[in-house]
Amino acid sequence: MKICDILRTGKPTVSFEFFPPKSDEGFQDLFETIKALQPLSPDYVSVTYGAGGSTRRKTVDLVKRIKAEIGIEPMAHLTCVGSTRDEIAEVLEELRGGAADNVLPLRGDPPKGETEFRPVEGGFAYASELVEFVRARYDFCLGGACYPEKHPEAASADVDLDNLKRKVDAGVDFLITQLFFDNADFYRFRDRCLAAGIDLPMIAGIMPIRNVKQIKRFADMCGATLPAGLLAKIEGVEDDNEAVAQVGMYHSARQCEDLLANDVAGLHFYTLNRSTATRAIFQEIRHLLSPPAAVAR
Repeated sequence: MKICDILRTGKPTVSFEFFPPKSDEGFQDLFETIKALQPLSPDYVSVTYGAGGSTRRKTVDLVKRIKAEIGIEPMAHLTCVGSTRDEIAEVLEELRGGAADNVLPLRGDPPKGETEFRPVEGGFAYASELVEFVRARYDFCLGGACYPEKHPEAASADVDLDNLKRKVDAGVDFLITQLFFDNADFYRFRDRCLAAGIDLPMIAGIMPIRNVKQIKRFADMCGATLPAGLLAKIEGVEDDNEAVAQVGMYHSARQCEDLLANDVAGLHFYTLNRSTATRAIFQEIRHLLSPPAAVAR
């Protein structure tokens, strides 16, 4: 089923993101982790795409197995990194052959050890080019990444919004944000998108905090801001990862409650391949995702 069709129902979606491990043992462990989510009935799960061919094969294999064996709708990430048009077309053909309906086209990060993204000869320089390529040839539902606090490489928020508009115009069906920790940043960004003519369902990206050093690194990479109050709380228990995780889960749950009360299209959890925190948050907010059953009279 296409994610855009699920979004048209008006019910907020819930989804989880995973990355395929490089080892066969890790691959099977992750498959079992995703399988264990089945009772939660997520609307879909997304699978990231390794740069430079590191996990591309496993991404395709995992997406096909999730669809065929677990029955949860998968969305495959697809990046421009290290791939020609022909190589990308081969991946898309295999995804289509595996009955995949959903793809998230991304530019992707520079390969490890490189500071700037450089397209290969015969490849794509921007996500908008990749979106246009996929849209012209295939009938996938296409997601698009966006940054509530600006892409780290963008010269300004206005330039970043212009880039997003090009990607949307190329054929994106819905948007998923990068992680953020202050909902005010999300609401401001959503309003700016609407003012710019970007009127697509926008799904909020949520990353539960588990480790202080780790979340600081991710926030820096993604251009996200850790609010001073939240930062003080997690730094106050920095040496106790369990306490950090408890603070992080509480913050994420309150974020989700507020987002759902303000008409968010969906919630997308960046799990880092660990489901404990996201499962706990999901259970806490589950009652907010569907209207209460009618009382018989």
